[in-house]
Amino acid sequence: MTVPAFAEMAVETPTFEQVEAEMGTLSEALEDAKSGARQLEVIRRWDALRARIGTWSSMVGLRFNQDTADEARKKDREYRDRLSPKFTELHNAFKKKLLASPHRAELEKAFGPQAFALWDQDARSYAPAIEKQTVEISKLGAEYTELLAGARFPFRDNTLTLSELGKYVSDPDRKTREQANRLKWSWFDSRRATLDSLFDKLTRLRHECATKLGLRDFVELGYLKMHRVDYTREDVEALRKQIRTEIVPLGLELVRRQGKDLGLAKVMFWDDGIFDAKGNPDPKGDHDWMIARATEMFDTMGSGLGEFFRLMAGKGLLDLKSRANKAGGGFCTSFPVWGVPFIFANFNGTKGDVEVFTHEMGHAFQAYSSRKQRLQDYLWPTHESAEIHSMSLEFLCWPWMDKFFGADAQRFRRVHLAQSLVFLAYGTAVDHFQHLVYEKPEATPAERHAMWREMEAAYLPWRDYGDLPHVKDGGAWQQQRHIYLSPFYYIDYVLAQICALQFWVRADEDRPAAMRDFVKLCERGGEAPFRELARTAGLRSPFEPGCLAAVVKKARDWLDA
Repeated sequence: MTVPAFAEMAVETPTFEQVEAEMGTLSEALEDAKSGARQLEVIRRWDALRARIGTWSSMVGLRFNQDTADEARKKDREYRDRLSPKFTELHNAFKKKLLASPHRAELEKAFGPQAFALWDQDARSYAPAIEKQTVEISKLGAEYTELLAGARFPFRDNTLTLSELGKYVSDPDRKTREQANRLKWSWFDSRRATLDSLFDKLTRLRHECATKLGLRDFVELGYLKMHRVDYTREDVEALRKQIRTEIVPLGLELVRRQGKDLGLAKVMFWDDGIFDAKGNPDPKGDHDWMIARATEMFDTMGSGLGEFFRLMAGKGLLDLKSRANKAGGGFCTSFPVWGVPFIFANFNGTKGDVEVFTHEMGHAFQAYSSRKQRLQDYLWPTHESAEIHSMSLEFLCWPWMDKFFGADAQRFRRVHLAQSLVFLAYGTAVDHFQHLVYEKPEATPAERHAMWREMEAAYLPWRDYGDLPHVKDGGAWQQQRHIYLSPFYYIDYVLAQICALQFWVRADEDRPAAMRDFVKLCERGGEAPFRELARTAGLRSPFEPGCLAAVVKKARDWLDA
């Protein structure tokens, strides 16, 4: 299929009646099929329908994030969010028929067991009884997105968005950093009641969904929704212990070095992201210059990355500039009908532009590499596996950082590695916090803020907020969009970062072999669970005793050198 330019992509808006009728026809055909081969034909028709619906849903979500103030886009998103639970119900009914199929063995031979493991969790994570709550959760999530997208900060004769203010939050000048942080967190503090209320409603609704499904709490439901088919809460708890043993002491050591390098008697919260007396290195050019440098980099890297990036840029499948009313953060989505992804980000002139861009390119390259997978379920892996591609590409791009940072490339690498290590502690704190929250859904907002302070004491003991508003009271978590919008989507980054660091080590030892395994992993998409995908890519599972210690030793040696 010829891929149209993004501006020319037209998607048909489905109605429930149309999809219900088509699903009814498919269900009847599945029941009437007298052989596994006939059922396979029906499944392929069902998969084509899912591709159409998935493309429409992705497009609606993307366009809303591109302009959260556009009323037409908001209405499209609201319509999608009302329909989504109904579509989920229709698809789950079909999945239950597949799970009970007399030809299941033949179907598993064609698709592998992973699809059936995913479908089983889908069937257990939704029922019509939670449709109302599901729609309300989407609505509250959109309110949070709009609230942050609408934030404005008067700063030095300019009016900045939250993303644009980020440049000054990490400014080389310490007074500027503190001033920007005070402005940022004063905004959060002035909206504390709104942020607390939104999250309180989300927490109670999610718990209600879990209990209506017969589950103990939303932790159980969250694991089902995240498709964690090959590890448990107990595995995650064991990983937390490794983080506290291996990473927290290293973090304290890195912060001590940081203070010495910066000439500071005390590293404060507004110094957190600065690891060099010169400040963090910034890219040497603007958006268009960055695209040109990225083209050169991916052309040289090979493995199909050059051709793929030229396709992305040429078809307008990149939206990287920050602007008013655009949602914050970065993500990658995809349009299955055309077999292409789309990258969304918010450049603000900092080193984070390069990190976020290479990260999302990892997602995009994986989605494109697995576009011909056997099922829609396999186009993307489960989240912890998906983050391996993105976080690994950040490190695999290291040899070309001089294109973006010039003589500061080595400084960038050093900061990137140090922050990646410290992130392991932060990411684990976010995940542990969410377990506490959903294990006690009746907690008050004040109790939740106390839970976050407890997590900071355990995983981030070097943080000192001084009298900085909001964060000193345990409110730093409220800027983390995943906590509001994608609960339990965070330990995934920790698991993937440990795998990415292994790719970094392997690329240093044998880059061609590391790249071959990386591309192979991308091509596999989601056809296997996390541990198997990691193993077949030559990676040790982060749950394996000693895995984290080995990675930390290599990183410590590199930083010392």
